Amino acid sequence: MIDKLELLLALAKERHFGRAAEVCGVTQPTMSTGLKQLEEILGVMLVQRGSRFQGFTPEGERALDWARRIVGDARAMRDEINGLKHQLSGEIRIAAIPTVLGMVAQLTTPFRAKHPEVRFRIQSTTSSEVLGLLENLEVDAGLTYIENEPIGKVRTIPLYNESYRLLTAPDGMFGDRETVTWKEVGQVPLCLLTPDMQNRRIIDRALRSVGAEATPTLTSNSLLVLFTHVKTGRWASVMPAKLAETLGLSDTVRSIPITDPDVNYSIGMVIPQRDPMTPLIAALVNVAREVAPSLQL
Repeated sequence: MIDKLELLLALAKERHFGRAAEVCGVTQPTMSTGLKQLEEILGVMLVQRGSRFQGFTPEGERALDWARRIVGDARAMRDEINGLKHQLSGEIRIAAIPTVLGMVAQLTTPFRAKHPEVRFRIQSTTSSEVLGLLENLEVDAGLTYIENEPIGKVRTIPLYNESYRLLTAPDGMFGDRETVTWKEVGQVPLCLLTPDMQNRRIIDRALRSVGAEATPTLTSNSLLVLFTHVKTGRWASVMPAKLAETLGLSDTVRSIPITDPDVNYSIGMVIPQRDPMTPLIAALVNVAREVAPSLQL
């Protein structure tokens, strides 16, 4: 039964029979047979078939919800039993929004000191993608905003509050100030993340709240692109304070707190709402709680 549910999950992810079969390491006829057997067991049609994948029936969508829970629990059971026999090992997959990538090492490094046999795979995604990957069992944990937009049925572990800074050259607009207001930031030509990023939506909302609008001269989905432009001393941007601290500032860049209003958003870890947690995730949660106080600016 578990192997057939794994086929269903692979099809939900790939939306293509051939690719799903390849991911599962089976032939396409074996894939089709397994799905039909699952339908016979449940007594309903799960997949809308044609010359290509056309989606799931309403019963199939509901079966997917159960499949995620059952397969997740089965994997957790295997991990827990293996953890009882051996030192913690394996891979932890984490999806993180771009603005937190600079602090991931503050979480993974102390974890590795305690559990040296564990590997990590970190991928950068949008906040909505974090939740989708978590739901589909493609990652084990996410690092994202936890109070700003709906995050679904997940368990949250708060890490720190994100505040914002204007990064600009000392001789740039407002570069000689100790603080700057959001209304003043609206007068600065900025390089910013693209609108699909939640950080950009936060900045846009803060500016609109004081009757201002962002006027980006450059946009990118990469913070590295933004930061390298700012470091030239010829560009300005708005970035989280912790990210600016982690990346490090040169003589050509100042990090100026933005006030009026003060804007703060909670960053945290999200994990599936499942009990018991796997040994790996339980250990990750413990480390996250230990390091959280040190992450506050």
